[in-house]
Amino acid sequence: MNTTLLQQARERINNIPLLINVVSRRVRQLNGGQRPLLKPERDMSNMDVALAEVAEGKLTAEIAFAPSVKPEADNLIQL
Repeated sequence: MNTTLLQQARERINNIPLLINVVSRRVRQLNGGQRPLLKPERDMSNMDVALAEVAEGKLTAEIAFAPSVKPEADNLIQL
């Protein structure tokens, strides 16, 4: 693993568990035959390709939060 690419990827996604999930999912995709989003250098591992994609901003992550629970109209008390 290229530590320079790791540091650059951490600047883009500073949440370490999220970065691990993004990179591992992308490595599985690359191992499954998907094409890289950039031209890999010679003898570059799929992990380094995934880190480079994150570092260059070609691969991002988005966290979706569930909407807050609103009380049902039946449970409201009007004064």
